[in-house]
Order: sequence, then C-alpha cells, then structure tokens
Amino acid sequence: MDHPPSAVLDLADSPAITSVRRARVAVSVVFAAHGAVYGSFATRIPWLQDRLHLGPGLLGVGLLAPSVGALLGMPFASRLIHRFGGRRATRAMIAAWCIAGALPVFAPNLGVLIVFLMAYGITSGTADIAMNAQAIPIEKAAGKSIMSGLHGMWSLGGVIGSAVGAAAAHANLDARIHLTATAVVLASVAVIAATSLPVNNTDAAEDAPARFAIPPRPVILLGLLAFCGLFVEASSSDWCAVYLKKVLHTDPGIAATAYTAFAFTMAGVRVGGDYAIRAFGPARTVRVSGIIGTAGGVLVVLAINTPVTIVGFALIGLGIAVVFPLAFAAAGHADAQPARAIAGVATIAWGAGIAAPGIVGGVAAASSLPTSFMLITALIAVVAVGARLLQPKASTDD
Repeated sequence: MDHPPSAVLDLADSPAITSVRRARVAVSVVFAAHGAVYGSFATRIPWLQDRLHLGPGLLGVGLLAPSVGALLGMPFASRLIHRFGGRRATRAMIAAWCIAGALPVFAPNLGVLIVFLMAYGITSGTADIAMNAQAIPIEKAAGKSIMSGLHGMWSLGGVIGSAVGAAAAHANLDARIHLTATAVVLASVAVIAATSLPVNNTDAAEDAPARFAIPPRPVILLGLLAFCGLFVEASSSDWCAVYLKKVLHTDPGIAATAYTAFAFTMAGVRVGGDYAIRAFGPARTVRVSGIIGTAGGVLVVLAINTPVTIVGFALIGLGIAVVFPLAFAAAGHADAQPARAIAGVATIAWGAGIAAPGIVGGVAAASSLPTSFMLITALIAVVAVGARLLQPKASTDD
C-alpha cells in the first residue's frame, strides 16, 4: 500500500516535508470532525425516537433518508471539487455537514424529520468524498499508506462525539441544546483546520469529471465489498443503542455506550490498520478481523445481558473497521481523478446505507431486532470470505 512521493500538493511556501505533515494533520482533524458529528447524533437517536413517538418501523423509514441523501449527493461531489478546488470545497462541505448534524432533533414530526435527515445525508456524503479525495494526494506525497489511520481519526472523532453524547443522554440534556453546541464547536475547528489542506487535488488539472460518477469495472467488486461493510457499520451504529434499550431494557445512558464501544474498536483498529496492512496484507487483515466481527455478531444476536452485548458491538466494530478505508484507497489510486473513483465506489457502497436502516427496522417490526442482527452477522461473514478482493494482484498474500 506504500506509494512513491509525488509533488501533488500546492501548499504554501514551506518546505515540502513540513507541508505534507501540516496537510496530514489538517485532513486528520477534518476526518475526526466528520466522525464526531456522526457519533454525536447516533447517541441521541433514542431521544429523537421517544420525542416523536416512533416505533421501530417508522424509525427505520426515517433513517433511510440520510442514505438516500448521501447517495444522491455523492456522484456530484467530484464536479464541485473540480470547480471550486479541493480545499475550498472541503471547507464548505464539512461546515455544512456540522450544521446539518443538529437539524434532525428540531423536527416536530416524521415528515420534517425526513427532510432534515435528507440534508444530513447530502452534506455527509459530499463532505465524505471531499475529504477522502484530499487524502489521496497527501498519501502519495507522504510515500506511505495513511488512509486507514485517517479513517481511524474519523472513528476517534465518533468515540469522542458519542462519549459526550452518552454523557448528555445520561444527564437528560435536551438534544437540541447538545447538538447545537456540538455543531458550532466542530464547524469552527474543521474550517480552521481545512485552511492547511491542498489548494487543489489532481482533479483540477484534468477535464471535468462526468456529472454522474459511475465506477469503472475494476472497482465494482470493491464497491460491493464496501457495500457489505457499510451495511454492517450503518445498521450497527444506528441501532445499537436502540437494541440495548428495547431488547434488554437498558438505561438510555448505558445503552448509548454501545455506540461508544463500537466506535472505539473501529478507531483503534483503523489507527493501527496501516501497520497491519503493510505487515500482513489487506486480505489477511480483513479476513481475520471479519472472523472476529462475526463472533461479535453472534454475541449480539444471543443478547445474553447488557455487558456481553456491548462487547459484541465492540467486536463488530473491530471486524469491519478497515474494509471501507481499503476500498476507498484502492479506488482513489486506480484513477487519475480520485474524487471520481471514490465517488463511484461510495455510490455503490452507500446503497447499503439506504438498505440497512429500513431492512433492520422492517425485519424488527415483523419479527425482532435479534433476528435483524442475524442478517448483519451473515454480512460480516461475507466480508471475511470476500477479503481476497482487497489484495493487490501483484501480491503473493494467500
């Protein structure tokens, strides 16, 4: 996964090494801020469910909206990045995402909630493409794999956001106050950090990308594997707190820590993921972690008690942590226009985001939440089996 140094960064007048370091820190902060918004909102979903009196089925319908919005917005992100430049587009998109993260808790009913969650999804998806596209030239300039670590920063942001959210939930703090304050802080930090990102990425030197990004054939399978990983990630993060509250009747404050445990293991694995990938190869890394994640899914389905179930969610986070970063990195390096390729893979993968909340909610309404997590566990096993797809063809791993 190492890459030769590349003079692709247009970063001020400082020496190249300092510029690369500054850009890497900047993009890390942006990733962390993006994750913190997601983690903050995830812990307040039970509050939102209770406030609007939504059952599992209706909540599942509402939680479809962010993925629909992301799926609609992602294919056009590369056009915005090409037109406005990587740094400017990333600053605008991450600021919009931070603000949108506070909107859903102000919804007075399901209809308005769906509209707000659509905006939440559109801003999330476009910011996601922008920051990942920025990471590709920085990774090339650094001369080594950094993508897993950046996604680790996203998960670390999720841990911090969810920890604060869990504390707010435990204190019965109104989610509107909590998420508004969070939005102001995170938007300020992210926009300031983004000033040190590359002025532009390689897309700006090329012809404008197509208005709707379709992934090239070589990365379609990567997109499908990422689809499985994101289905597990989205459904687990959206439903873990609800799962503990509804299945095991756990206190809301304790239930919210399920996401914290899930995000914590994802962060830990992603932070160290670049080292494991270089040492063992992508296929072995994903295969072993996928087996561990499958075991975690079994613990969640069994729902023995609250501590064991939280451990199960933590193992699920470990199991699918590096799938998405590896798929994005492979796609970004396979195309002269990283934003176009990443948007293509993300468009396939985020179909899982559309399917996951609704399917989980629908199955839960028809049977039970543990039954829904049987499907999630099966998809983790699919990731473990399909790990070979992430192995570079030139490698002899396996």
